[in-house]
Amino acid sequence: MTSQKFFTTRASGFGALRSGAAVLAVGSALALSGCGAGGAPEPGGSSSQSASETPTPTASATPTSTPSAVYKPADASGPAQNVPVPVLPEVAKTETKEGAEAFAKYWFSVLSYAYETGDAALFESIAPSPCEACQKVSKVIKDWHAEGRWLVGGRLSTPVANTTFTKGQNGTYQVAAQVHQDPLTYMRADGTVARTDPQAPDQGNLLVLAYADGKWSVVELGNIVG
Repeated sequence: MTSQKFFTTRASGFGALRSGAAVLAVGSALALSGCGAGGAPEPGGSSSQSASETPTPTASATPTSTPSAVYKPADASGPAQNVPVPVLPEVAKTETKEGAEAFAKYWFSVLSYAYETGDAALFESIAPSPCEACQKVSKVIKDWHAEGRWLVGGRLSTPVANTTFTKGQNGTYQVAAQVHQDPLTYMRADGTVARTDPQAPDQGNLLVLAYADGKWSVVELGNIVG
């Protein structure tokens, strides 16, 4: 299935990043929800439920991991274990150019944590409801991780995050981010593979950030076009 574009945001001044690239996180996550014939894998099995019926566990917005526990990435035998919880850098708490760029990298690390664990509470706490794309990503990640399913791979890293730190008329800032995602495999509860996505090229993503009450949040997520 071809990666889907949820929406496009034109960002002048960020032409160095890949023009016209699909929104990485949104395109990959939307694939989890299935899109009919020739599309992404359905969860499979008679226990599969609709999105409105799929139970999702209540989780704290501040997940913790046991310091002494050993991290084990997900593989064909089971989901990831003891995934380190991303830590917000001190600079990412400031309304500065460096703070916005650091927060953007942190945001993608939190999204990566959600991919590995299925726990999207922390992600949702820094991507509130105004960001519709963020909410879709969160929902499909949780839906896939329900009923014993899990994901292998899909970890995100952000080699570059850059902003001109120019506040828009609506009080927001734009941060361009180059994002890398490892190949992703969708595992059913019985241990069979629903689908494997090949390695995709790095994507140019645009985060629209707002700063209020001493912290950043994501207002909108889009892809960069020329």
